[in-house]
Amino acid sequence: MDSLENNMNNESNIFSKYIIKISKDKTYYGRLNDPTCAAYVKGACGDEMEYYLVIEDEKIVDVRFWTTGCVSSQACGILLAKKIINKDIYEALDISPAFLLKDLKDLPKEYHHCSILACLTLYKAIGEYFITE
Repeated sequence: MDSLENNMNNESNIFSKYIIKISKDKTYYGRLNDPTCAAYVKGACGDEMEYYLVIEDEKIVDVRFWTTGCVSSQACGILLAKKIINKDIYEALDISPAFLLKDLKDLPKEYHHCSILACLTLYKAIGEYFITE
């Protein structure tokens, strides 16, 4: 069995089908060439995450995220992107790691830090927007 197959089997033993399904949704996955603002954060676990936002009239009209992280980081990143698209930047700032974890209630506790990584990266991107605006 190759390492990719091993990895997939390990992930299905750790994460629920719901978490794996969310992590495979690549709607907002990737990078943007000319965002209004962007941020990069490397978490304590070593996972890296980036958020790219296009903001018009203080509304998030496009978002992309990128991560080197596992299924959990991917799931947190995509869920957060889905929550903030077409939202006012102040509404986006109200989204917390706890808010994400309510939707990802079956995420194992040892992966809860991924929700913090996603939110921290978003907050940093919005902070850049305020600084450059």
